[in-house]
Order: sequence, then structure tokens, then C-alpha cells
Amino acid sequence: MSANHGTLSCPATAALEHLKAQLGARLSTDPAELEPLREDRSGHRSPGAPLALIRAGSIEDVQLVCRTASEHGIPVVTRGAGTGLAGGACAGPGELVLSTQDLDQVHEISVPNRLAVVGPGLLNGALNAQLAEHGLWWAPDPASKDISTVGGNIAMNAGGLLCAKYGVTREAVLALKVVLADGRLISVGHRTVKGVTGYDLCALLIGSEGTLGVIVECTLALRPVVTGPRPVVAASFPSLIAASAAASAVMAEGLTPALLELMDGPTVECV
Repeated sequence: MSANHGTLSCPATAALEHLKAQLGARLSTDPAELEPLREDRSGHRSPGAPLALIRAGSIEDVQLVCRTASEHGIPVVTRGAGTGLAGGACAGPGELVLSTQDLDQVHEISVPNRLAVVGPGLLNGALNAQLAEHGLWWAPDPASKDISTVGGNIAMNAGGLLCAKYGVTREAVLALKVVLADGRLISVGHRTVKGVTGYDLCALLIGSEGTLGVIVECTLALRPVVTGPRPVVAASFPSLIAASAAASAVMAEGLTPALLELMDGPTVECV
């Protein structure tokens, strides 16, 4: 533990001592490791470093951290790869950072059922690299797919470049296991394409940005890999209004492009 823990409140000190005894090296108070946790890719930066970083190695670790933090009144910031653009992973003074990056296992790939069960720390790109061997893929396609995690994708309900055709992340998740603030583990959703009974708590949790619980396991709906030619069409227009009208006309004709992007003059110059 770092030397400044003598200045912490009694609840914080007690919580850190309890967690350290249970987690050992998975808990760090090294200033060099805590400093980067003050920011993500949003450009926001917290006013100071968090109390500690916990690298969860199991669902039980997540339950322990949430239960202990709840008992001592300490905020928890869940963090995946830290690639978010909304500031949700920025941790500040008096907070614990709970990293799910080590929960990156692929538990199951079911080709007949077109589903995969994975940990939240698995990178999107790494997931699709494994699925490709089975002729499958997971449709959510954030621009940061090679460095962002599945859990972060789900927590933010990321859209990505292909959402016009395949929908946002919510349309590609069947079920979740989530640890609540008091450490309880719940399972929501289903393993089938059709699931119509009861409240859709799985959809409620997707996009909740960690405010309702910590995602610890994800059951994902997969698609067959797209084969054949993938034509790309580029066109230029005299104004943004004309370009927008052309995009609307494409959709009005009943065509559903996998990706439809509009770039203004300054963006083209930057590229």
C-alpha cells in the first residue's frame, strides 16, 4: 500500500486492507498505475488519482469488490480498455477502479445456435478473429474495435459504422451476467432468438454505462460471415444539403447499405 493511506478516511482504509488481504497483487495503489486511470479517450481528466486499481480475475473478485465498496460507501468506476469518448471510465479521488480486462475468455462458441459466451474484457477484434474460423462474426463494429472491449461495447451500447444495416449493440446481445452494487450476481436475457416473456432487463442494462451493475459475462448473437464481392461507391456533391438528400434517396429506394458515411470538406482535407 502507498504511504498516503494514513490520510484516508477510516472506511477507505478498512476497505483497502480487506481487499488487499483477499486479492493480493490484483490490487494496486502504485501511483504510476493509478495516474493513467484519471482519463480515457474523451479528453476529460479527473481532479486526482483514484484510491486503487483492482484487476478482477474472476466473477467472484467483482462480487467481492462491489460488496466491500457498498459496505464502506466507496464509489466504484468500472473500466475496460479505457477507449470510451464519454468520460465514463475516468476515476477520481476516493474511488476504486475495477478493471475487467482480465475477464477475456471465450467460454463457448455454438455454431448451430449462432451464439458465443465471452468475458467482458475480450477485445472486439480478437473475438471476430476467433469467430471467423467458424464462419461467424459479431456485427457491432466500433471504429475502435481492435482496442475496445466487448463489455465496454455493451455498457455504452456502441453503434459503430455498420449500425444502419445491422443495428447497434443492443440488437446483438442475447443475455448477460451482471454483478449488482451489493455484490449479488444476476442473469438476464436468454439463449434463444425468440424471448418474449417478462421485462427485458437485458436491454435495460445495455447502454447503462455501468450505473446499474458490472457486466461479467456476455451471450452474443452472431451472424454468418459476409461472403462475395463488397462493392464500394464514392460520390462528391456541391453541398452538404445535396449529399444528405442523396443519402436519403438511397434509403428511400429500399436499399440498405452496410455502411453509409457523409464527409464534409474539412474532414476530407484532414483525411
